[in-house]
Amino acid sequence: MLDFDSLASQPLFTNSPLHWLIAVSVAVIVYLILIAIRGVVRRSLERLKATPDDEWLEIPLSVLSRTAGFFFVVLSVYAGTQALTVGPIFTRVLNTAITISLFWQVGLWAAAAAKAWLERKRRRSMAVDRAMVGSLGIIGFIINVAIWAMVLLLTLDNLGVDITALIAGLGIGGIAVALAVQNILSDLFASLSITLDRPFVVGDFLIIGEFLGSVEYIGIKSTRLRSLSGEQIVMSNADLLGSRLRNYGRMAERRVVFTTSVRYETPIEKVEKIPVLIREIIEAQSDTRFDRSHFMRHGPTALDFETVYYVLSPDYNKYMDIQQAINVRLHRELAKLDVKFALPVQRVMLEGEVPERETAAAA
Repeated sequence: MLDFDSLASQPLFTNSPLHWLIAVSVAVIVYLILIAIRGVVRRSLERLKATPDDEWLEIPLSVLSRTAGFFFVVLSVYAGTQALTVGPIFTRVLNTAITISLFWQVGLWAAAAAKAWLERKRRRSMAVDRAMVGSLGIIGFIINVAIWAMVLLLTLDNLGVDITALIAGLGIGGIAVALAVQNILSDLFASLSITLDRPFVVGDFLIIGEFLGSVEYIGIKSTRLRSLSGEQIVMSNADLLGSRLRNYGRMAERRVVFTTSVRYETPIEKVEKIPVLIREIIEAQSDTRFDRSHFMRHGPTALDFETVYYVLSPDYNKYMDIQQAINVRLHRELAKLDVKFALPVQRVMLEGEVPERETAAAA
């Protein structure tokens, strides 16, 4: 049972009411001062974040703004007890509380500093190195795990727990946990593979099977795509790496193949002019490189010309603008030559039919 007589005889409870009043007053004043300082820091941080530029004070202010209220309480109590006479037991308890609260507060500061640094790095990387953006989430996760694991171990050590035996036990238990969460771990290792190998980065346009969209976020377990129709597609990292994907974000230039078909009635002199005409039209467009244009074959219903050229940009909208300009001008130039596009018409030849009637019917 708790010995109240022994507890009441402790030096802490032998202080006079005046000393207690002074101690409480000091504690309250210290707490209010610390709260006021944190308020000033947070308001200054909000003003800096409102500016478009990255200020060097943003990171230290972000760290200080994360100072927790429990840390202020512990500091205030410690400052108040300086006006009191305390025994060795309460001194030891108070020192332990100060030490443990300091460890957790340092953990909060370190996590806030890492987050502020990663956010700043993310904003800068979006303009110069999009591949780095995808790895920042993984880096942040690893940093946070390391910080809080260290804080927890230091806390347990100050509470008298044998952390050497604990770490050994965690090593054995970690095997069982790994077997239980192997799906999660497979996604985690897949995210690390994406970070290190960089098969795609934020902003790349991917096609995975029947799904297609631009990469919005690469996380610990999943990657999020934004489809052309607007919805978000979430895919696990393990499934993503196990699939064959097309990355249009790595496209340096676009190869375009199109076919032009004209009627069989087109005179051979005009047929010879069509590849030259198509080449002139393509070379007149900016950001293109002509490859070839040929009278490819006598098709079932038309004379087919195949043309190949390159758009010197991966932008799909730019490619469509160029192709539209080529089609419009080709239509006009063929109209000037009195060359008509072929229609998907089939002709039936009747055995024994007079050629003149065949020609009249075709006309």
